[in-house]
Amino acid sequence: MEMNKEFWENKNVLVTGAGGFKGSHLLEKLGETEANIISLVRDFDPKSYFEMQKLGKKSTVVVGDLKDYRKISDILSKYEITTIFHLGAQPIVTTALSNPVETLETNIMGTVNILDSARINSKIEEIVMISSDKAYGPTDKIPYKETERLQGKAPYDVSKSCADLIAQMYSKIFDLPVTIARSVNVFGPGDLNWNRIIPGIMESIIKNKPLKIRSDGKMIREYIYVKDSIDAYINLAENIKKTRGEAFNISGKNIMSVLEIIEKTSEALGRKVNYEIINNAKAEIPKQYLDGNKIKTTLGWEAKTNFEEAIKETFEWYTKLM
Repeated sequence: MEMNKEFWENKNVLVTGAGGFKGSHLLEKLGETEANIISLVRDFDPKSYFEMQKLGKKSTVVVGDLKDYRKISDILSKYEITTIFHLGAQPIVTTALSNPVETLETNIMGTVNILDSARINSKIEEIVMISSDKAYGPTDKIPYKETERLQGKAPYDVSKSCADLIAQMYSKIFDLPVTIARSVNVFGPGDLNWNRIIPGIMESIIKNKPLKIRSDGKMIREYIYVKDSIDAYINLAENIKKTRGEAFNISGKNIMSVLEIIEKTSEALGRKVNYEIINNAKAEIPKQYLDGNKIKTTLGWEAKTNFEEAIKETFEWYTKLM
């Protein structure tokens, strides 16, 4: 769907996690409008998409931590924020297992700090809270619908369940204009989390080293190209009158096991991927994919990028990086 550029004119937009993978792509897209963008970043990585695309020049960059309530509140009042895209989080499942406290504090209390600061700031018109399919936790009902209970079990999943429920609470009890995006696994240029499957495949091909697979290779996940997911987030904000108080699954329609994604990527790029199955993954959900009918019915939105095309664009970026 085309972005409504008029909607963004003179809006003061806060993007949390702006230096991260998805945040930097959102920043790049919003940079095509006349919005005043405030980027909240915790640190700078010279290899990040944010730095390589020089996205700091398209926004006012503020260094801060989501856990710092006073800092967050100050940003909202100082820059007279009207729109929030809350992407900032500790996003890595394995890190959550080794350091659950940091993950829970960042993902849960970071969300509380954003929403409570918004509660006392009357200028806020739209908040898009980026959640995850992990918020649902394990369930036998596949594909997951938005009506499914949120019951994460592992630390990362629990942090997403809690943050999602907190966003619903602020929407219902405090009437904040919040909409929630529960996305499947996002891939594309700029993802530097090497223990995720697609960055791992890219590194394996380019550096000619074996890919170590944490699981048995049979776990099924759904994948969405980053540019499609950003398109969905922007649409949710632009249509806040229809979307506020609601959660929406952001489905990518690419449903594959780990071994299937290796095979499809290998075919698309014409490159062999050498891999080794370690099978030491803990607390992983065996099968996850989403029902994307709600956002399609409400907004007419659906993912449109072909997987092979997306993988080729992704590979091109990683070859420049390495």
